[in-house]
Amino acid sequence: MAKAHGIRGELAVDVRTDSPEERFAEGSVLTGKSRNGGTTRLTVAAARWHSGRLLLRFEEVPDRTEAERQRGLLLLAEARELPPIDDPDEFYDHELEGLRAELTDGSVVGTVRAVVHSPGGELLSLDRDGGEALVPFVREIVPEVDVDGGRVVLDPPEGLLDDGLDDGAVASATTDATTDADATTDTDATSGTEATTDTGATADTEATADVASHTDGTAG
Repeated sequence: MAKAHGIRGELAVDVRTDSPEERFAEGSVLTGKSRNGGTTRLTVAAARWHSGRLLLRFEEVPDRTEAERQRGLLLLAEARELPPIDDPDEFYDHELEGLRAELTDGSVVGTVRAVVHSPGGELLSLDRDGGEALVPFVREIVPEVDVDGGRVVLDPPEGLLDDGLDDGAVASATTDATTDADATTDTDATSGTEATTDTGATADTEATADVASHTDGTAG
């Protein structure tokens, strides 16, 4: 939730779902997660669009003062309520988070901490012994996604995992992957929407409705 709007407790929301009318229907109960990990339950009292932005009002938020306290909350829905994805190259963020990251030789190099939705495409944020490495979610670098097996297989260019925190390294790797992939095939999946969600979410927990697309390298 981005900011308070007006004096009646409305909040402007950055929409990160393909079905906002369904997700934010009146009476829907959502979980709001704060940056420090705390959660609160919120019931949608009303929803309307204003100047291209969704405004929500919650039963638990009666005025602007309370709305200001809710700024920055990430709204989560029950993962079991999310519709199945028909495209085998698209995944909900919570399906990827928590997966073991392996190289093609089977050696484990980390765990998927989160999916980062950037303007250039999706990135997998890997937890590597407490540090972070960012890996472009393209087939050239992530040739296999095995959700049932609990793993993703990586074939990263030299230095990517070591330089994972460096924006230039990520940009370079993304460009290289795009160039190589474009030489052989076209993108066959659309890009997902922006968001992150809880690590290791399962079908009985809360999650965002965000989708990550496993593309051939070109971001849509």
